[in-house]
Amino acid sequence: MKKYFICFMIFIIIIFIIPAICTKSLKQKENIKIENKIEQDIQKENKENNYNYSKYGKIKLYHTKTKQIEELPIDEYLYGTVSAEMPVSYELEALKAQAIVSRTYTLYQTINSHKHGKADVCDDYKCCQAWISKEDRLSKWKKSVRKNNWAKIINAVNSTKGIIITYKGKPIDAFFHSNSGGKTESALNVWGGSNYPYLQSVETSGEDGYSEYNSEVKLTKDKLMKKIKEKHPDIKINFNKKDEIKILDFTESGRVKTIKFGNVKMAGTEARIILGLKSTSFTVTFDKDNIIFKVTGYGHGVGMSQTGANTLAKSGNSAENIIKHFYTGVKISFVNDL
Repeated sequence: MKKYFICFMIFIIIIFIIPAICTKSLKQKENIKIENKIEQDIQKENKENNYNYSKYGKIKLYHTKTKQIEELPIDEYLYGTVSAEMPVSYELEALKAQAIVSRTYTLYQTINSHKHGKADVCDDYKCCQAWISKEDRLSKWKKSVRKNNWAKIINAVNSTKGIIITYKGKPIDAFFHSNSGGKTESALNVWGGSNYPYLQSVETSGEDGYSEYNSEVKLTKDKLMKKIKEKHPDIKINFNKKDEIKILDFTESGRVKTIKFGNVKMAGTEARIILGLKSTSFTVTFDKDNIIFKVTGYGHGVGMSQTGANTLAKSGNSAENIIKHFYTGVKISFVNDL
């Protein structure tokens, strides 16, 4: 009996266990081959675009938390910026467009701005561009996708080495935002001052499928008063009167230009900050106890819409076409030609 049992177990091992082990081993080898193929393809593409920076090849990055300045190659800096600013799930051409836009923005700051002293840019998105280290970026992705995701970021940056956006031979101030709500905004309507000829309002379709497209902020009367009083302590609103809260006019793109809260008039851009709205494209409605702000889009609306870029990429547009859609009258140039 014991002899039959041993023979039976050997039979089971031969028929089931050994093939399973072999299959697992083959899958592991196949995964390694795929990963190696990805790395090889990227290395090949990088060799084909082995751009040698004769100027602006390095930047000085100010880390806001440590208050330290780090000097690093511009494209190495862009790995952290592109991976922090745009979802890696977006189309490769959209990520390439983001790489070109971010490189251009960085050069514009390097040449024209000295707000960080000895540093060219900082890692705070509220001031310059978002940036994240490779280590921190990888830790936020699932282990199974880390290698492929990082390879995609490297591909987007390295395949566009040296490429920037120019207007009349100079790098543009390449603003960008998350979602335009269907139409971008001119810089003049957001920041005032001199108008940027390349930062004009353009239509963008296909953004409504993204989570950033619609949002809502509901505030009680007391909460609204409290928020506004922080900036305007003399605010008075008679909520019994019909037109005490009213949008007075709109910009060309349909965003709120001026709004009235009782005895205070303010720009839509200021209202957005005070009330914590995602954009200045909003409407105001009321119920018995609340004031409701229904918002379209996410961000200041100037320059390239990231969701719009991804939609264009899905339709087969190249990074260059995406850029020329959002920035009026620009050219695609190289850093060394400056």
